[in-house]
Parts: sequence; C-alpha cells; structure tokens
Amino acid sequence: MAALPACPRAVPRLRRLMAAIALSRRLPAAAQEALAVIVSELATNAVLHSGSPDLTVTIEADRHSLTVEVRDHGRWRNRSAPRCEATDMDAEFGRGLALVDAYAVHRSVRCDADGTLVRAVVSL
Repeated sequence: MAALPACPRAVPRLRRLMAAIALSRRLPAAAQEALAVIVSELATNAVLHSGSPDLTVTIEADRHSLTVEVRDHGRWRNRSAPRCEATDMDAEFGRGLALVDAYAVHRSVRCDADGTLVRAVVSL
C-alpha cells in the first residue's frame, strides 16, 4: 500500500513505485504495462477531480490476477455529458477510465461519504 498527498507529483512517484513492485514480483511485461497505466490514470483522476487531500494505492496479486485499488477522500463528480464529439476524441485527456477498461478484465467504482474507491483487476 502507498499513501501520498493528492498532488500532481504523486503520479510519477506512484509510476516509479509500481515499476519497482512489478519487477520485484516478476510480473509479465503486459501486467507491468497494465499496472503502470491503471495506476497513472486512476491517480491522475483522483488528483485532478476528487478534491481529496490524499490518495491510497493498494495492490494484491495471486497466480491469476492483479488487483489495483485507488482510494481518495474527495467527491466523485460525474461528467455532465459523455464524450462523443470528434473534438473530444482528439483531446489529450479525458479518456482515463477507457484506458483502464482496455487493460482490466473488471473495473468497479464505489462512492460513499468517505470518498471514492476504484478497483481494477488485470488477468496474469
């Protein structure tokens, strides 16, 4: 588990930490890439959109899957409309959950009074 202030410099720190964890656990290259992308995207969402002072990343792995959880103590804010304009598709941001979904076999979001917990599961 890693707990950091929810600020922009937390994202590259988490990426480096995830790379070290992936290497120490000898995860396959595809799982290493998935872990880096998922943690980067979910942490970025927490930093940019939650208003949380901190975020926590937890990783669990077994022989078959890798589960990543990112928790913040802010408030989930849904988009007012889905991204469907051509200009939206060319944006340099705003596709974080779609990227997570591309790597994960399952993703869930739980919002409550304590904040948001996003869980993504990657097959190994």
